[in-house]
Formats: sequence, structure tokens, C-alpha cells
Amino acid sequence: MSTPDTHASNDSAPDASLSHLPSHIRRAIEITPAAGTGERIIDITTLGCRTGRPRRIEIFFYRAAGTTYLCSSAGGAATDWHANLLADPHFTFHLKNGIRADLPARATPVTDPAERQAVLAEIVADLNQPHDPGTIRPTRLEDWADSRLMRVSFRHRP
Repeated sequence: MSTPDTHASNDSAPDASLSHLPSHIRRAIEITPAAGTGERIIDITTLGCRTGRPRRIEIFFYRAAGTTYLCSSAGGAATDWHANLLADPHFTFHLKNGIRADLPARATPVTDPAERQAVLAEIVADLNQPHDPGTIRPTRLEDWADSRLMRVSFRHRP
């Protein structure tokens, strides 16, 4: 499902799996439905689409169908992180709660309606789990239909 990396870089090819990551980092990203909201918060560093300068943005990440995604909340309003990643899909994925790590990554917009539907359904079902009273609780998948959704592939370091 990953798009080939056509951006010249010192990093080798992106990998949608997490198998090349150290086990403690892989476990922190392979989040389960039992994970609370705080464990899903990361920072990403992107290049600002207007300024071209590095920009650090806090965002939620999700795991669905064995893949990592960045997703805006319900409603689908335009977001800076989405615009920045459309302009330059290379970014740094910063784990910051518990395990700390800075991982080179690439974002690919999810535009296929069937994939969007399946991933958003899994995200909504996960968030509706009664495990954490502080978790965002979307009640309907329809509320999330226009959410910004990007698939993350983590890059091997040379």
C-alpha cells in the first residue's frame, strides 16, 4: 500500500511495516485499543508549506490494519500538518510519551474511498472502547468521513 519514494534522500526506502525498528519502539507504535489518549499523542516535524522552515506540530496517531496513520479529528477541517505533508511528505515522527524516539518517516494521503472507510471505521471503533474515560468518543463514523488521513511509512536509516 505504500507509494514508492521518489524524493532524493540519504535515507533508504520507506517501510510500511515496523520490523526494522528496535522492539521497544515497535511496541510503542503498535498501539492497541487498550491504549489511552495520551499514548497516541506524538509530535511531527514537517517543513512549513509556506515558510519552508521546520515546524513541530502535536498530533494523534493511530494503528489500523497493521499500518500507522495520522488523522485529524472528526469534522475534516483543513489542518496545517496535512497541508505541510502534502507539500513535502518527509517528516520526523517524534514518540514523546513513555518511549522517546525521533523516526524519519514519509506520509502518503489516503484517497481510496474503500481504504478510507475501513481505516476510519477501525479508528472510530478503537476510540469508542470504554477503556479510558478521557478518550475522545466519536459516536458516528459519519462524523469522521472528511477527516484528513495520511498513511505513515517509517524509513530505514543507512
